[in-house]
Amino acid sequence: MGAGNVRPPAQTGDTAGDTAGDTALILRVLRVSLHVGFAVLLLVAVVRLAADGLRGAGWLTLGLALGLAGVYLAGTVLEKRHAFRPGRFNPRPYALWWLAAVCLLWLLLIRASPDFVWLAFPLFFLQLHLLPRRPALAAIAASTVLVVAALWLHNGGPASALQLPMVLGPVFGAAFAVVTGLAYRALYREAENQRLAAEELRRTRAELARRQHDAGSLAERTRLAREIHDTLAQGFSSIVLIGRSAEQALAAGDAAAARDRLRTVQETAAANLAEARNFVRGLQSPELERRSLPDSLRRLCATTESEAAARGALLACRFEVEGVPVELPNAYRTTLLRAAQSSLANVLQHAGAGTAVVTLSFVGTEVAMDIFDDGAGFDPAAVPERADGSGYGLRSLRERVAALSGTLAVESAPGEGTVVAVRLPLGKDTP
Repeated sequence: MGAGNVRPPAQTGDTAGDTAGDTALILRVLRVSLHVGFAVLLLVAVVRLAADGLRGAGWLTLGLALGLAGVYLAGTVLEKRHAFRPGRFNPRPYALWWLAAVCLLWLLLIRASPDFVWLAFPLFFLQLHLLPRRPALAAIAASTVLVVAALWLHNGGPASALQLPMVLGPVFGAAFAVVTGLAYRALYREAENQRLAAEELRRTRAELARRQHDAGSLAERTRLAREIHDTLAQGFSSIVLIGRSAEQALAAGDAAAARDRLRTVQETAAANLAEARNFVRGLQSPELERRSLPDSLRRLCATTESEAAARGALLACRFEVEGVPVELPNAYRTTLLRAAQSSLANVLQHAGAGTAVVTLSFVGTEVAMDIFDDGAGFDPAAVPERADGSGYGLRSLRERVAALSGTLAVESAPGEGTVVAVRLPLGKDTP
């Protein structure tokens, strides 16, 4: 109720929030000025009433004045409390009843004493704020007529002529109140619109921040899933298979073979531990920290051949370089190494191949890597991702390559071997 309260603007830190704050400050100053003006005018009227002596009807008039002060104060306090804490009692549905009580008490007071007629000016603002425009203008016009009539009656009534100041003062006051009140209403609507816009902006920013956080978390989970699949999962798989092979060698009494296979298990576990520590910190493979990409791929082929032998399989794995090697970004080197690791792990576990060849080519504006094996082959379109995590490698590899604007092709058929081809662009825009 009162003259309407505007909630404090949301802290958005932008121009909209600053503008809303400025408008709210102006409205707050106008509202406080209105309440102070009402209180001062009512106090002056009560002091003049008491100065004339309180006899008979004077006490009744004082009681009406105090009642008006109480009703007015109760409405403004309730409105202010609700504006700052919307969960509290909402007096807005009773605003018209409150205005009617204030106006009725004012009418009784102006009938008793002319000193209370000047309360009409703050009441004009209340009528403009709480009533629709046309009823508000009609109420102001009626109040103005009542003010003029009260002044005329208290200055002699029918026994005296209606003086021009009795008419011009209230009329000009009403006109000024209408203009100021309409401006206040426009400011109030603008402040509400700005407050709503600021709140919407705050909600949008919060939602954007949440989505960015979720996207970052998803990207990190995806990175960890790729690293775990291409390093730890493949390494653990090798450890399990070589451990079984060592157990079989011990059962057969071949201590030398068992010792060699246990040494391979230790080396694989140590390599996995180093990989785990590095990808948790978001670094490149420790293999690439110690060696160049060609050397790392050459060592990978030798390790794959050794692991195949430890499992009791005969696999000749070699590495070839075509073209003149150039320095590659860390992301390129890591992706190509992971592609070779994942592909050769599949060769070991599924292909049953006798030969595998990794070829790294530097051709003009791209770097290419082909991993060939002469194993059993498969249908690339019919490789499901299984519940145990296998089958994830190709999808992971495609995501890695796509992130670098490269291409991945898998050519295979049952009984015809497999070729995995990775192509990454080189140039000024290389990541």
